[in-house]
Amino acid sequence: MRCDVLISGAGPTGLVLALWLTRLGVNVHIVDKTSAPGTTSRALAVQARTLELYRQLDLADAVVAGGHKVPAVNLWVKGERKAQVMFETIGSDLTPFPFLHIFPQDQHERLLIERLEQLGVSVQRETELLRFTDDGDRVLATLRGPDGSEQAWEAHYLAGCDGARSRVRETLGTGFPGGTYKQVFYVADVDASGPSLNGQFHIDLDEADFLAVFPLTGEGRARLIGTVRDERAEHAETLRFEDVSGRAIEHLKVTVKQVHWFSTYRVHHRVAEHFRHGRAFLLGDAAHIHSPAGGQGMNTGIGDAINLAWKLAAAVTGQASDAVLDSYEAERIGFARRLVATTDRVFTFATAEGRMADIVRTRLAPVVIPAALHIDAIREFMFRTVSQITLNYRGCPLSEGAAGDVHGGDRLPWATTGDGDNFSSLAAMTWQVHVYGNANARLREWCSRYELPLHVFDWQPDYRSAGLARDALYLIRPDTYVAMANAQGDPDAVDNYFTSRGIKLRPAHAVLSARSDHVAPTGDLDES
Repeated sequence: MRCDVLISGAGPTGLVLALWLTRLGVNVHIVDKTSAPGTTSRALAVQARTLELYRQLDLADAVVAGGHKVPAVNLWVKGERKAQVMFETIGSDLTPFPFLHIFPQDQHERLLIERLEQLGVSVQRETELLRFTDDGDRVLATLRGPDGSEQAWEAHYLAGCDGARSRVRETLGTGFPGGTYKQVFYVADVDASGPSLNGQFHIDLDEADFLAVFPLTGEGRARLIGTVRDERAEHAETLRFEDVSGRAIEHLKVTVKQVHWFSTYRVHHRVAEHFRHGRAFLLGDAAHIHSPAGGQGMNTGIGDAINLAWKLAAAVTGQASDAVLDSYEAERIGFARRLVATTDRVFTFATAEGRMADIVRTRLAPVVIPAALHIDAIREFMFRTVSQITLNYRGCPLSEGAAGDVHGGDRLPWATTGDGDNFSSLAAMTWQVHVYGNANARLREWCSRYELPLHVFDWQPDYRSAGLARDALYLIRPDTYVAMANAQGDPDAVDNYFTSRGIKLRPAHAVLSARSDHVAPTGDLDES
């Protein structure tokens, strides 16, 4: 049995990777050892950057329609709300999705599976990756199917999206340094009432326990996430909601009517030493895990998948050499390390013990945080960070140049146009050029000759406010990040960019045609 890319793990990360690869004409086989998709809500938050990227496959509207927009974050101390951050007023000129969005993981997975099946790809359930070897020019893997029989598979590449206990990472022998928080986390999905059940996000800063209320779709529905640090943590497996609910009831004035789901778990903070080894890759929880502070985990795994997908497609179709795949680790591992460090600091602040820590949380923070949040720059920094729109790949091998405030490796700034926005063309999932103002004749001729889409936007002052330079050239990657910025609009710079990195320009229709020739009707690879 053969495929281009074998994907182990069908959580959101694996499903997104399969979706993007399939749309790019790559033959995938995705397996998962579970018998069915998850039935619990687990990860909730879908950040603005994820929704922006989801526009490439027309997923954003469905996610927004099926979930709940969170317009604000509230900080509580001693049973009183002390500060509020309104997302919609902060991010309205930064992104088409200026809010935190709640879309439970079970619904999220069902949507991704449905879209994948519409493209003719199904998850092979009750199937486990047992072992694999990398022969240099292919991966040979052994899978155990639902009936217990073993299947031999050959693939160009293997993607380990198989979670914190990743078999792929274990087989590669890649270290997973980090640690485990001493606190036990609990999670409860409830029907409730009270002032903190108003559709917004609420965090309690009192004692050395983390406590947050996440709104869910439906009136009075919420997710409670908290920690247990005393002697109760030693018997986490026997805890009931009644054993941990007192603080939520007392501090955040939550009146619980019904508990739909309750569970306890421990959280690690780790990042794999490498995200690539030969023809095998680590993504999502297989590559990095951290505290739930900020709702970053699932979104980061989805970002991994979209970053890697176009590079795998380029390598498989011959549009680029295998070397382009080295940029996956270069671009994603640094972000993962910074994210783990940041969420660790936030969680440590929220749970530090001792008299001084209590004074900082209950006396200083309620004064300092509201004052700081009155400063526009601080509010914007907070939104940019949590929403992941500030994530960039500056200084990485595929990033070059600068024009205005935009550097190679940056997320393309969002800006409205006369009839929409400048993100509309990004749904094409191809290399393209953006010019804000006038594109010179040489650039127009070059793009026409190489069939590189050129999008020219009539200049308006808002573009300068977004950081864009007039008449500059912005080369956009298939994953919507800026590959190169050139203030002169020089087509020779584009030519040199592709040539120096061994990337061949091929129009989208040519790539799909090449894949139809390459993949046999059965899905097997053409041995030639």
